[in-house]
Amino acid sequence: MAALIAENFRFLSLFFKSKDVMIFNGLVALGTVGSQELFSVVAFHCPCSPARNYLYGLAAIGVPALVLFIIGVILNNHTWNFVAECRRRGAKNCTTPAIFLLVGSIVGRAAVAPITWSVISLLRGEAYACALSEFLKPEALDNFPPGHGAETMARFPCKDTPEEVLSFKEEVIRRLKYESQLLGWLLLGTVAVTIFLSKCMQRCCSPLSYHQEEYWSQYRSVESQLFHHTADVHAKILAAANVKKFFGFVALNNEDKELVKEFPMEDVQTSLQWNEITGVYLYRENKGVPLYSRLHKWAKGLMRNGSDFESKELALLAV
Repeated sequence: MAALIAENFRFLSLFFKSKDVMIFNGLVALGTVGSQELFSVVAFHCPCSPARNYLYGLAAIGVPALVLFIIGVILNNHTWNFVAECRRRGAKNCTTPAIFLLVGSIVGRAAVAPITWSVISLLRGEAYACALSEFLKPEALDNFPPGHGAETMARFPCKDTPEEVLSFKEEVIRRLKYESQLLGWLLLGTVAVTIFLSKCMQRCCSPLSYHQEEYWSQYRSVESQLFHHTADVHAKILAAANVKKFFGFVALNNEDKELVKEFPMEDVQTSLQWNEITGVYLYRENKGVPLYSRLHKWAKGLMRNGSDFESKELALLAV
């Protein structure tokens, strides 16, 4: 059972690290929709008071979106590759278009969840109705009783609406939800057009053929999977060797014993090697030969012998 669970987690890990970004983004969006529905049912309670309604409604839309955006930036590997690049090399090997594309990639992926949250919030209309109800003018409603102001209007999204204006509640909520949903559809349409134009520009500006770009994407996915899996095995073997040296023996299961026996540890990688394969990578060619990653470039010996300056850098980011 433990092995089956481990295999399932390994499959999910490899799936989420795969090149199929659209599926991953779709799952993120679905998770955000579920979270938004749960928040609306459990945690959303309009204060029904002028000024407070506005702040609470905007916070209900904006704060979770901001938190999701920050989490998306933190969980994006490109963020930390860019930080490592700036810390080690000062991004001197990156052109301005490349940095723009990198930041756009980070922001674009991180924006999936917050945009989904904002769109769903606007389509539901509850937070918008809470925030903007106090600003709705009573004069805009036919036959609305006089003597009522923002205090009364702020109570329309709540259950304790005054009896004398209760008959107007449905119309008020309908107007506010109409505005909210209109903004939601406009936001959704704007995002869709932006994504379409971005994809068009990416394809048009790419110096690679369609098949080579697909191959590059597949290579990055496979290299990442193999690297992380091998790093896991390497760390396990190194740890086993160190534990055995300290205790005189190491307790391993049969699978780990086979790994230790099959892959004897010779040495560990130096910090220089780790630094060379870490950071932002742009597609490069050396004398017409493609270099698909920093690891590929390192394996060719182009970093160690200083021939990096002979390579041709193309402003196409590995996103």
